[in-house]
Amino acid sequence: MKDKGLQTRAVRAGQARTKENEHSDPIFATSSFIFDSAEHASLLFSEKIAGNLYSRFTNPTTRAFQNRLASLENAEHCVATASGMSAILAVCLSVLKSGDHLFATRGLFGSTVNLFNNILTRFDIQTTFMPAHDTEPFADMIRNQAKMVFIETPSNPLCELVDISKLARLTSSRQDCYLVVDNCYCTPVLQRPLDLGADVVVHSSTKFIDGQGRGVGGAIVTNNSKVADAVFGFLRTAGPTMSPFNAWMFHKGLETLPIRMKESCSSAGKVARWLDQHPYVTRVYYPGLEHNFQYELASRQQADYGALMSFEVTGGKESAWKLIDALSIFSITANFGDAKSTVTHPASTTHSRISAEERELMGVTDGLVRICIGLEDVDDLISDLSYGLTHCQNY
Repeated sequence: MKDKGLQTRAVRAGQARTKENEHSDPIFATSSFIFDSAEHASLLFSEKIAGNLYSRFTNPTTRAFQNRLASLENAEHCVATASGMSAILAVCLSVLKSGDHLFATRGLFGSTVNLFNNILTRFDIQTTFMPAHDTEPFADMIRNQAKMVFIETPSNPLCELVDISKLARLTSSRQDCYLVVDNCYCTPVLQRPLDLGADVVVHSSTKFIDGQGRGVGGAIVTNNSKVADAVFGFLRTAGPTMSPFNAWMFHKGLETLPIRMKESCSSAGKVARWLDQHPYVTRVYYPGLEHNFQYELASRQQADYGALMSFEVTGGKESAWKLIDALSIFSITANFGDAKSTVTHPASTTHSRISAEERELMGVTDGLVRICIGLEDVDDLISDLSYGLTHCQNY
């Protein structure tokens, strides 16, 4: 499938038909597998031969999803996990040890920040946060100290970009330093970090990969065999495993991912440009706006500008909440990447467990509203936002 187009791989890669000659992929809903003999079982458990042992770490449905996602990311290895956060945790605990130093860009998803600040510190793994758009002042520290550099580009919710190629040139000077990219926002349809020099990509398949808000899952993708083996070993022992049913949903979700991303991006661009001209909106955070200072980087690094954006409304938290409550089409939920457009107030939801000081450094203000554009008629979405913005200022 390597020589086939992205849409063809999204539909066809990863499938291994059984003797039943099914057209759609089956769900292998089994906890364990039968061995031909005691010797066969011994060979499998000693890893002298490959095969299915136990669904915590080997399952044909999960493997089909892993192979398809790996194909889309131009990767050799993929390990599916129970959630996007468990994917990040698995990478960290697979390649880092006590005393190691992690560098991360400021503006990450709130749970990622909490993981780095409150969980990894228990293992004496320290994190230094740096601005997403200006990592140069940290170059010497990264060269001398970093065992991992973790970035989310574009970030959630402020859509800040990191120059992956530039940072990859910096981290590649050290063999024991890994550049990890959270590609949840773009998916491999819009951005392939491994092609730009990253070592590892993590996904929350809960988002765009599923596309319909049905299940929770994550994935780790890499061309580094050492990392892949370490992550697989962690999964086998610690068990943050993706269920076969969820793997089947995500596998099917990948079939329509390119089409859905194209439609959502097209609508998002129209919504962002409309918001950018609205008198009650003071700022729009979206890399597809020509006046965005990272527009050139987004145009070079991504195939399109994404479906997620944030904007500031005048009047702070009170206005933001009134806007959200007045919307009738947008779903008020912290999830994104759904066929249904979503809206949330990051300061009081996804980033509420972060201190006010940290939110201020990140730029997550009380007047910030995050939306993700789904597959509804874009004119209906704009009409809904128009009503909400008028209502939130007339109270």
